[in-house]
Amino acid sequence: MEHRIVKIESGSIAEEVGIAPGDVLVSVDGFSVEDVFDWRELTRQEELTLIVRKPDGEEWEIDVEKDEYEDLGLVFENDLMSDYRSCSNQCIFCFIDQMPLGLRPTLYFKDDDSRLSFLQGNYITLTNMKEADVDRICRYHMEPMNISVHTTNPELRCKMLHNRFAGKVLAYLDRFYEAGLHMNAQIVLCKGYNDGKELERTLSDLYRYVPVLESLSIVPVGLTKYREGLTHFEPFTKKEAGAVIDLAEKWQKKAFQEKGLHFVHASDEFYLTAGRDFPEESRYDGYLQLENGVGMARSMLTDAEKAVRRMKKDGAKTHYIFATGALAAPLLEKVLSMVNEKFPGHKNDVVAIRNDFFGETVTVAGLVTGQDLLKQLSGRPLHDGVILPNCMFRSGEEVFLDDMTRTELEEKLGVKVYILRGDARSTVHAMAGRLTKADIDLTHGKYEL
Repeated sequence: MEHRIVKIESGSIAEEVGIAPGDVLVSVDGFSVEDVFDWRELTRQEELTLIVRKPDGEEWEIDVEKDEYEDLGLVFENDLMSDYRSCSNQCIFCFIDQMPLGLRPTLYFKDDDSRLSFLQGNYITLTNMKEADVDRICRYHMEPMNISVHTTNPELRCKMLHNRFAGKVLAYLDRFYEAGLHMNAQIVLCKGYNDGKELERTLSDLYRYVPVLESLSIVPVGLTKYREGLTHFEPFTKKEAGAVIDLAEKWQKKAFQEKGLHFVHASDEFYLTAGRDFPEESRYDGYLQLENGVGMARSMLTDAEKAVRRMKKDGAKTHYIFATGALAAPLLEKVLSMVNEKFPGHKNDVVAIRNDFFGETVTVAGLVTGQDLLKQLSGRPLHDGVILPNCMFRSGEEVFLDDMTRTELEEKLGVKVYILRGDARSTVHAMAGRLTKADIDLTHGKYEL
């Protein structure tokens, strides 16, 4: 494979030897580069030979001497140096299948790429892999691997993923374990399918991989209103959510006594549904699955308590509207109570935004759209402005899932709309009237305070 170079880092080896943007990498030491992992492996040694083709077609043979692992300073057209691998499954719980038409095309892409598991923390089902891929992962020691297990019952896994190979590839877990590759796993729990006795079986089967398998999250299936023609699921009741927590905590105790880590974690949503207190911070083993909604609430509360305790005085008396998803609203109310107890006089409001776009069963802040915010905030006093969490926006941009922008929302509401950084300290600062540019996520646009 050949790879187009789009940028050369200033002062780099590549700049020294005359490589320029627009050149094409042909080979390294005579080997074709399949992707970024080949590139890293082939270029780590101290002496190497590059073949680079110039825009006029001339090929340069460039001998390089450098320190081991020293970067050459090349930026390629594609960070992965390869096309992304799409998912070949038709999972009965797939969230993408439940999205309405008309959203931007990238939201409908289903990736199942082992390289993204290592690079970005994406979860993979293993069904898109061959023996050569597994060999390569073990050879390059690509860890941690993040794996969507869902169930260890081969027949049930084939049914849930709608893939006849889905059960067989669980054997790859043995290969990763034998290679000592650290893993994290997840279970999307579907009522009537992989819960109850099936969940008990899965926990028992996966336990033998601990501590190489560092964490296992259990998250409830996400259900939107766009499920016509799809498998019917019922949401978990308060009692059923409690039963999931009890099972997870039973295995936590066993794992901690025998292996020294807690291993399995029910997501925050289960605790909120069950009306249970969140586990103490130590039981999250360093928050290995925050992006899966495991420990976000405890982390926020713990960090907020520290931030409030460290603040010596508050700022100007402010009245902001903190708009969030229904799931996070009670959590923000608790943080607001901490701030108000120490610094009375602020009149901030937490507003839980009902998700009309995807349906009321979707309660996470990251899936709140601009149109739902506009509809539910219009007509009410918005005082000093609206505060939104950065998880509502596309990375590095100020665009909601429905393509409305923060600027458009701001103009239609007639007040300032701020995108807050995703940390408790910034939330506490905003609630205590000390909002500064350090608390605003400036990757999403420019702001005036």
